[in-house]
Amino acid sequence: MSASLSRIARLACAGLLLSAMANGRALAEPLWMEAPAQEGRVVPAQTLPDFIDLAAKLGPAVVNVSTEPAGRSESSESWPEGDIEPYHEFMPYHQFMEPFEHSPHHAKSLGSGFIINKAGYVVTNEHVIEDAKEIHVSLRDGHQYKGRLIGRDAKSDIALIKIDAGHDLMAAPLGNSDELRVGEWVMAIGSPFGFDHSVTAGIVSAKGRFIPGNYDDFIQTDASINPGNSGGPLINLRGQVIGVNAAIYTRTGVSMGIGFAIPVNLVKDELDQLKNNGKVERGWLGVYVQTVTPELGESMGLEETHGALISDVLKNGPAKTAGIERGDVVVSYDGKPINDSQELPLLVGRTPVGRTVKLKLIRKKEIKEVAVTITPSHEEEVQKASVSEEQTPFSGNEDPRLGLSVKNLTPDLAQELGLKQSSGVVVSAVQPDGAADKAGLHPRDIILEVNRHKVSDAGAYQHEARTGGDKSVLLLVKRDDITIFIPVKPAG
Repeated sequence: MSASLSRIARLACAGLLLSAMANGRALAEPLWMEAPAQEGRVVPAQTLPDFIDLAAKLGPAVVNVSTEPAGRSESSESWPEGDIEPYHEFMPYHQFMEPFEHSPHHAKSLGSGFIINKAGYVVTNEHVIEDAKEIHVSLRDGHQYKGRLIGRDAKSDIALIKIDAGHDLMAAPLGNSDELRVGEWVMAIGSPFGFDHSVTAGIVSAKGRFIPGNYDDFIQTDASINPGNSGGPLINLRGQVIGVNAAIYTRTGVSMGIGFAIPVNLVKDELDQLKNNGKVERGWLGVYVQTVTPELGESMGLEETHGALISDVLKNGPAKTAGIERGDVVVSYDGKPINDSQELPLLVGRTPVGRTVKLKLIRKKEIKEVAVTITPSHEEEVQKASVSEEQTPFSGNEDPRLGLSVKNLTPDLAQELGLKQSSGVVVSAVQPDGAADKAGLHPRDIILEVNRHKVSDAGAYQHEARTGGDKSVLLLVKRDDITIFIPVKPAG
């Protein structure tokens, strides 16, 4: 699969399971230490902050997390070889970890974490303890404890572990990441390359950053963070944790001044469930979504290019029950505007399972409102399987304007592709560097619609494709188990 199209396929799948988090059973007391009310003050912009007191105060709450992986050979951990595609430059720190054997346990994975209450609950990244046979936690005073995994959530990359120290431990208070402002000073504490309790500082570079293939919207910071910082805290000048360091943008495997942290408010939403259930139960909207690009907006006659485009609605899902249709553009969820398609999974993810919410959407240029009740996830039931691609010569029912060739879907080909329908239109070839190729079409894609009109054979396709003149042709394409809208601008 081409790099460009694999990204489109990933993007189309990004919202497959728009997740909603069930409310965990409320604890008598919060699991984490509450942040003190406005303790201290933010240093004026014209004054450089002094991090000495912050480092001294929060340092004891930061821990070193090392693991002994189960069934993993030492040679399996290595530096990446060859060129890294831009998409893959967003990496969790462990992707670049070389084996560290600085602990007496000869652990093969090394990261950071922080204590959130005096009883010894520790937050870290899920990828830090992934596949761990044993977990070891080291405090700044040199004491080491065996960690017990309480709960984990790979989707948000958060894990909760517990150590039994036999006495009250220093805890880091959790702040409010929603109040974080771009340009605000922040400090990171962690164990980069095994150098435990290293302190670095910088500012918040941006908020609401989305990294392909990730559930979270990240805080971006230029505080220097490297492999081993993973799972450590990002701290504001009030001495409150406002993020969990989780990923870096790099071409070399080390810091390039662009780091990403999971907002602490998302973490707080999950802690009760991780403690009580060991996992986070999420709900299901039952749709595929994709970004509304300018080309898609033009093809669909939209005045503005924002929202989440519904590229498919799954059977027996809450969206189907609520009357949401393929081609709808969701512009508001529960009163909150949707600017980017990736915002929708996060908003749904913070909605209790069973709650009914209102969605505002655009359908054929008209504004509509629908009510949807979030239900439990069916993620395992809708895992898609990949289908191999095979390029055939560019010939047959050719469309030179779009740079593709189509043919009727035969029963034999339908069976080979695992399709239920035995008729339709299949892309038989794509002209290299042609309009369709640049738009991301593949041989063996099934064309379901042209300009929002269903097509059942190659003749119908040709008729509909020519009606738009020089405007972009909007194709609805089925690929594997997903459907996506693809606008193709005719050449010439």
